[in-house]
Amino acid sequence: MQRLYDFFRRHPTMVDGFWAFVLLGLSALQIVSQSNELEIPPAVALSLVVALRRRAPEKMLLLAIATGIAQLVFQITPTPGNFAMLVIVYTVASVGARWARRLALLGSLSAAGLYELRWPSGAETTWGHMVTAVFMTIPFALAWVIGDSLRTRRAYYAQLEERAERLQREREAQAKAAVAAERARIARELHDVVAHNVSVMVVQADGAAYVLDASPDQAKQALSTISQTGRLALAEMRRLLGLLRASDDSGGEYVPQPGVDQLGDLIDQVRGAGLPVDFAVDGTPRPLSSGVELTAYRIVQEALTNTRKHGGPDARAAVHITYGDSELQMLIEDDGRGAQHELYEEGGADGLGQGLIGMRERIAMVGGTLDTGPRPGGGFRISAALPLKPGR
Repeated sequence: MQRLYDFFRRHPTMVDGFWAFVLLGLSALQIVSQSNELEIPPAVALSLVVALRRRAPEKMLLLAIATGIAQLVFQITPTPGNFAMLVIVYTVASVGARWARRLALLGSLSAAGLYELRWPSGAETTWGHMVTAVFMTIPFALAWVIGDSLRTRRAYYAQLEERAERLQREREAQAKAAVAAERARIARELHDVVAHNVSVMVVQADGAAYVLDASPDQAKQALSTISQTGRLALAEMRRLLGLLRASDDSGGEYVPQPGVDQLGDLIDQVRGAGLPVDFAVDGTPRPLSSGVELTAYRIVQEALTNTRKHGGPDARAAVHITYGDSELQMLIEDDGRGAQHELYEEGGADGLGQGLIGMRERIAMVGGTLDTGPRPGGGFRISAALPLKPGR
């Protein structure tokens, strides 16, 4: 049964053709009984209206109106085929153009009255004729109202579907944006952790290889620094992986994100790797938001890493932190060779300059400002200002 229903839904013209054939047969019975050949063309035309009502509703409405006018003018008695007028009124009201719906409504309200004038009923008074016309108008009006209600409901459902599709697209776009933002955050964290610690390990490994034969004690100290730095890098990597794998119901505890309080340890590590660093803090330290804490730490970490990479063997660095009334001001500078221009402007090829790009992204996320470039007299300078907010 369901297959038959689906078949009829896929072939609506076939269904309309069947009912058109039925109307034509009923009209033929009346034509034969009354022997009135003038009724044949209207009967055929109205059957065609039913057969093609879904394919061309506006044209079939005009055909039905023309047929009705011809019946009035030539006084052709209506046949069962005139039921097609109710059908086309319903169809146009549900799927037709606006002008066709209005024309169908006008025809629905006037057809019964014109019929009563042309073929008066048995009523004896004018009031009786008016009542008859009203009762004959009701089916046409109902057909139009039902069709218009169906059109409105169909438009409402289409609007709901369009809204649902739009919301789905927006959710997908938001999900993609969230994934992209999370990937950028992870990339920044991995870059800061790996670049800093690996650069320390590379410097110490080169130093150990250089003094291995001449000064075994210094080589051992360098290897010890490599070991400590490697463990620190592994701890940072485990922390990142733990945060990535954590779920809402996870009970694991992970190492807290580094902040301004850990800058002393970071600078001691850098000094131990062979880079002299002057460190000073002005103002009264105060609790900061977690985002500002992490951003400040990563900026200093990346700046010192870049000094080791690009400053040269005799470079010195200075880190100056100032707690202002509304900003945490940071100045990191060195007296080395400095980075190439394309690295601090836009980031070079093959991943070069990505640390400075990460700085800009981090500072933009917390609403701060960043200024980077060559330092007067040689070297490189990084100046940042982060807004101070209560810690959470």
